[in-house]
Amino acid sequence: MNASPPPRSRQIPVIVLAGFLGSGKTTLLNHLLRHRAGNRIGVIVNDFGSIEIDAMTVAGQVGSTVSLGGGCLCCAVDASELDTYLETLTRPAARLDVIVIEASGLAEPQELVRMLLASDNPHIVYGGLVEVVDAAEFGATRERHPEIDRHLAVADLVVLNKTDRAGEQERADIREAVEATGSTAAVIPATYGRIDPELLFDPALRPDGEEKARQLTFEDLYLEERARETGEEHGAHLHTAYESVDFTSDVPMDPRRLMEFLDSRPGGLYRIKGYVDFGAGDADHAYGVHAVGRFLRFVPRSWTRGEQRLTRLVLIGSGIDADALRKELRGCRTAGEPGPETGQDAPHERAMWGVLRYVQQPGDDDA
Repeated sequence: MNASPPPRSRQIPVIVLAGFLGSGKTTLLNHLLRHRAGNRIGVIVNDFGSIEIDAMTVAGQVGSTVSLGGGCLCCAVDASELDTYLETLTRPAARLDVIVIEASGLAEPQELVRMLLASDNPHIVYGGLVEVVDAAEFGATRERHPEIDRHLAVADLVVLNKTDRAGEQERADIREAVEATGSTAAVIPATYGRIDPELLFDPALRPDGEEKARQLTFEDLYLEERARETGEEHGAHLHTAYESVDFTSDVPMDPRRLMEFLDSRPGGLYRIKGYVDFGAGDADHAYGVHAVGRFLRFVPRSWTRGEQRLTRLVLIGSGIDADALRKELRGCRTAGEPGPETGQDAPHERAMWGVLRYVQQPGDDDA
């Protein structure tokens, strides 16, 4: 089987952050910039005035690009300039790890997602659509903006913000409204936009020595001051809103069974990341998995000499059943029990077609 080669450089996840006025979208964005897990973040907005600059400390300004503390960048654009600025922010010199697009004033969220998936920029990968909802004012927002149902239906992650001002019944009603749109998105409660950044992106991995010798950042100072004021360590209150499930197998995965699992993955499962060993299905490659909401992509890479051939996956979501997920994944192994439709497994070469549907080929217009 001929698989496409892996990308030459790591692709930068691009996250779309949406929400109507007053939802707390900007507060969440500033929270991510304060608690960025060592990442350098590029932010694309339509108006600098919508960002609380005092929380980010402007270091300088060139044209319509603002340099933020900690190596982050911010660009003010309209939708027609999106590709241009993505090209700028993904250049190696920018050294960014994550890009966040604030949707307000730029375009409909689903239009931004469509533009990202259709982009021919080889340096980006879709990182998900996050819809921020004011839990205390959801009914009023829905009356003013009935299109919110359409936004919720296409969201990969829904953040119920300001839950400290909403009762249990109100929160349950909102979850029912989200489900009524047909959405299977993970729904995360939050106050003041405080979500764990690891829901959206991984902690930065810097070359040896780079972080050890760095100067103390404003983020470090902010976290130290907060710890002194509250007596709690950063992140102690952030991890309760979602679950993370690890799965490791030294038995290769069956391509058909795994695709059946991925195509019907349960609601609330927001991200899947890791590597898959398909054994005889493709003995030369490990397949990196990147799944956000309904988006799924495989990236093949060659096994390195002496590397242990394992499947390692991390599944992240809200309201997910860890034991059930592990059981389903164990059933996807080549030595697992036959799936419900089966008897005899299809030959490996035929079964791999399901995976290859999601392998991005050079020059593809979508992911």
